[in-house]
Amino acid sequence: MIRKKIFNDTKSAFKLKSNTELDRAIFLFSMMNRPTLVKAGTALTKLSLKLHLPVETLIKKTIFEQFCGGVTEEDCKPVTKEMYDENLHSILDYSVEGKKTEEEFDAAMEKKLSLIKYAKGKKEISFAMFKPTGIGRFEIWEKVSEKLSLSEDEKEEWERVKKRVNTLCSKAYELGVRLYADGEETWMQTAADDLMEEMMRKYNKEEVLIFNTLQCYRWDRLDYLKDLHERAKKDGFKIGAKIVRGAYMEKENARAKKLGYPSPICESKEATDVNFNSVLSFCLNHLDDISVFIGTHNEVSSYLALQIVEDKGLSKDDKRIWFSQLYGMSDHISYNLSKKGYNAVKLVPFGPVRDVVPYLLRRAQENTSVKGQTGRELSLLREERKRRKGDKSTKHHRE
Repeated sequence: MIRKKIFNDTKSAFKLKSNTELDRAIFLFSMMNRPTLVKAGTALTKLSLKLHLPVETLIKKTIFEQFCGGVTEEDCKPVTKEMYDENLHSILDYSVEGKKTEEEFDAAMEKKLSLIKYAKGKKEISFAMFKPTGIGRFEIWEKVSEKLSLSEDEKEEWERVKKRVNTLCSKAYELGVRLYADGEETWMQTAADDLMEEMMRKYNKEEVLIFNTLQCYRWDRLDYLKDLHERAKKDGFKIGAKIVRGAYMEKENARAKKLGYPSPICESKEATDVNFNSVLSFCLNHLDDISVFIGTHNEVSSYLALQIVEDKGLSKDDKRIWFSQLYGMSDHISYNLSKKGYNAVKLVPFGPVRDVVPYLLRRAQENTSVKGQTGRELSLLREERKRRKGDKSTKHHRE
């Protein structure tokens, strides 16, 4: 029986944080625990950048250093090495958004290609990733998803998008690097699902290298996975499933209400939890055909996964099972999993400070919207500060 205490070990969770970094994290999560402050801070940050006010240094020293590994891949090296010394793997994500032209999409693909090559042979980098709308216009994904007729120019555009996806997947296959496609809004996800299934059919015949994301706040995802599993067994390919709860709930519900169709999102947080855990259980009970990347900051779901692994007599470091959290969040889950020998990985964003601000603002907003999450982070950080004050002999990595 899994002892439901392993995530309470704050000494292991925050081992790499200096006292200064611990205090900064406490300050940031205290701010993010106040939705009004986050809303005001978000507006002020956007305005300051628009007016070219000198706020980048402040951003870099606070929220950027909490949630990002650095500006370049080289900046991230000390971060990824430090974590790997604690058995914690990394995924590097160049988190620059807002591409609109074909030239920008080609450049974004080349950047992702370079990160796949960068991951080759580096034990600490366990995955690469890309976002479908980072290498193709949102509108073309939407049109293909809705099966609308395309103009000749759009047909050519869609072929270029497919070629970019295949270029990334074929390079990952060639180099033996795991690669996942991030999740998108429902109205363009169907095209991504179909294309990533095509990639899995092509490149996941022996081992699982290509993963697609299932956002489990969508009530249809368990049925989708079961149907995909049937096709995989029938046609002889394996599934890579990155499972998360989801990132666009407010936008999804607002669009459904505006356009008058049933919301694709589970009716409550509790229903989402049940759906996520059902998808998780299905994956872990079909490991002959499915490798699963469990992207969650939820302790209950994490314990469920650990219990299934134990009940099935699986190795803790079974390469078909990965746990993942975002850099700067839920260290009590990541580091305690890695300490116990499970495959744990942090998504480490990087990029120029000004360019990753949209990503950082989303992190702040998400921390205010997930009930109890920020409070849990805060209580553990404060507990660790209290523990250190009572243990004067404790040495920390950067002190």
